[in-house]
Amino acid sequence: MGSRLASLLIGAVTLCATLAYAAGTFVNVLTGPTSGAYYPLGVALASVIAETMPGVKASVQATKGSFDNLNQLEAGKAELAFTLGDALSDAWKGNEEAGFRQPLKNLRSVAALYPNYIHVVARADSGIRTLADLRGKTVSVGVLKSGIELNARAVLHAAGFDYKDFAKVQYLPFGESVELMKNRQIDATLQSATLGASSLRDLASAVPIVFVPIPPDVVRKIREGGYTPATIPADTYRDQTADVATAAVQNFLVTHEDVSTDVVYDITRTFWTHLDRLGATHAAAIAIDPQKAAQGMPIPLHPGAQKYYKEVGILK
Repeated sequence: MGSRLASLLIGAVTLCATLAYAAGTFVNVLTGPTSGAYYPLGVALASVIAETMPGVKASVQATKGSFDNLNQLEAGKAELAFTLGDALSDAWKGNEEAGFRQPLKNLRSVAALYPNYIHVVARADSGIRTLADLRGKTVSVGVLKSGIELNARAVLHAAGFDYKDFAKVQYLPFGESVELMKNRQIDATLQSATLGASSLRDLASAVPIVFVPIPPDVVRKIREGGYTPATIPADTYRDQTADVATAAVQNFLVTHEDVSTDVVYDITRTFWTHLDRLGATHAAAIAIDPQKAAQGMPIPLHPGAQKYYKEVGILK
């Protein structure tokens, strides 16, 4: 973080620390399955909100992921949520194929977070080395309509096939998919995760696996959905001796338009001035860059977040 930006962020704490809220102000943070990154980050965020925003009661809720989070936010059942960027784009547009029957126009963005890398992981003894090799195999693609499962649909469609081409499709969360891989009950799984995800490191230590590349020409077909070409560097995981081409998609922290400007302003301030607390909870937070806080958002910024970013010089 640049020294000027750091001093501005710290200064914002002093300016706003005295702001108090009426009793009964609630902030419910929607996360994802407890085995993923969203949950521990959400727990840490709810904790610092409760500590630094007098009068606010903060809670955290484990969910099925992005699809669930965005629909609950739209309905006003929570105040904050974590989401993958492609799901957020689909929700804003009302992409029925992704499960959003109408545009979710109440959604507003708070912060751009860190990129997820699409990991297509296969057992080494499965014979799978390319995306085409997945045909006829047993694969787990994440909880139905979760951000991970939407990633799977997009990647497979761009590669020229879909679920009907598998022998069997399992809709399981991250942790369960890894356990089935260990027990040789599935051939492959598609995971959207940070580089060096602990569950995948654990899997690589338990059974021989390979990381299947997603070629750049496939990624280009899904660029409009927020995907960009990326690389899993060699030696990120055990026995992964070469770079692996893949796709990345950004994560976002979002809210809805009915949450007050003051509340979102202070949430945004709290998030950025306590980023070290989030980083101590999960390594994913290490990749969160304040300079990119308002970049690449597929939906409008909430006025409270916009106000904060203008004060600290992130937005002009």
